[in-house]
Amino acid sequence: MSSSSSNVVGVHYRVGKKIGEGSFGVIFEGTNLLNNTQVAIKFEPRKSDAPQLRDEYRTYKILVGCPGIPNVYYFGQEGLHNILVIDLLGPSLEDLFDHCNRRFSTKTVVMVAKQMLSRVQTIHEKNLIYRDIKPDNFLIGRPGTKAANVIHVVDFGMAKQYRDPKTKQHIPYRERKSLSGTARYMSINTHLGREQSRRDDLEALGHVFMYFLRGGLPWQGLKAATNKQKYEKIGEKKQTTAIKDLCEGFPEEFNKYLSYVRNLGFEDTPDYDYLRDLFTQALKNSGEVEDGEYDWMKLNNGKGWEAMKQ
Repeated sequence: MSSSSSNVVGVHYRVGKKIGEGSFGVIFEGTNLLNNTQVAIKFEPRKSDAPQLRDEYRTYKILVGCPGIPNVYYFGQEGLHNILVIDLLGPSLEDLFDHCNRRFSTKTVVMVAKQMLSRVQTIHEKNLIYRDIKPDNFLIGRPGTKAANVIHVVDFGMAKQYRDPKTKQHIPYRERKSLSGTARYMSINTHLGREQSRRDDLEALGHVFMYFLRGGLPWQGLKAATNKQKYEKIGEKKQTTAIKDLCEGFPEEFNKYLSYVRNLGFEDTPDYDYLRDLFTQALKNSGEVEDGEYDWMKLNNGKGWEAMKQ
């Protein structure tokens, strides 16, 4: 892909510099030439073994207008690629975690947790499960915009319908499923090959929260000869790590959160309000105020993370 000035796709989107890549392909910054707004343009080879962009486009259409979901502008074919055009957002929580020396304060984790939980609830209410919860897929808005500290969810390549939108009939429980998701954060049931449902998204979120608080998880860095063996090792370590040990030294509400989500049944509707209230309580108990001041806003003597790029 050259990024010469003539590089216009989808009729009126100019492709700019590359901003990321994943298993699916490459993401570029771009400009909508009609109104000069910035967008993100995702490219996927059309001959891909497991094309995801069309499904991702359909998922964005289902979620359109929901808070923290980027707008989608275009899906189509461009030469040898499928392309998807969405809002350009800021850095991911993983990027920000790096900028903050790989540790977030309890206050930041609580505020982040409540937003992430609300995003996942929104997805669930639209009859979908996300199935790839990780800090890399949650992005803040662009600096200087109203949504600068709104956490957005991107990358719906793994999302799946878990119930019929009309009848609300839940998908059946199954086992011997191949693993999907990121081993570090996935639920224990996912390791065991069990069909995922709402509870698994919430358990993976709990693992992300502890990763942010602790600066890492006890099952990181395990070595094995094959990926399959590594996944198994990680799964075993998760099962043998007591929740109280995982959450030791942090507000007990994180322990309560993980205990609650790990005890949910396959078809259970989680009590999202109860879970959000746990985090509100954790903040109260620590004497902090939920004021929207995140750790990454304090970087560079209060100039914030965007000063890192100069």
